[in-house]
Amino acid sequence: LADSHSLDSSRYSIVGADLRSSSDLEEKLRKHSLDIHLPTLLVAECVLVYMTPQQSASLLKWAASTFPVAMVINYEQVNMRDRFGQIMIENLQRRHCNLAGVELCSSLDSQRERLLGSGWDNAHAVDMMKVYSFLPQADVKRIEALEFLDEKELFEQLMQHYCICWASKDSSNL
Repeated sequence: LADSHSLDSSRYSIVGADLRSSSDLEEKLRKHSLDIHLPTLLVAECVLVYMTPQQSASLLKWAASTFPVAMVINYEQVNMRDRFGQIMIENLQRRHCNLAGVELCSSLDSQRERLLGSGWDNAHAVDMMKVYSFLPQADVKRIEALEFLDEKELFEQLMQHYCICWASKDSSNL
């Protein structure tokens, strides 16, 4: 079954919903046979930064209180208070792109605190430069051979301004 906002099959569902309304989201997920008792992975990629802090907190609290065993992975901006971060914000504003939740992207600590404050049991965050440094050197060489990096410093600055953070809760001790 497919319509303009969802794709549903016996094994997989994609559901379109306004994430600013957790009641709307929950209603749509239940309509598609959501089983909150199954371990659940929630993934957000540059989503929460476009929501106000209150809206993203509401969504994260809903998820933490709805799923007994869950993990959330969030990829988005970080270190947005330094000069490089301010330039990123100004460039997006010139394109009429408002980062309503950018204040929560000030540091890795602010990213962790957002998750912990929303009811998650533990939370971690690392910037993408750190992730890049963990990659096997053979993979780094292969990646860097794909396209010549003439501005390595710019690449590093950009990687330091994105992070991956994750949090979990596990009432079943899985």
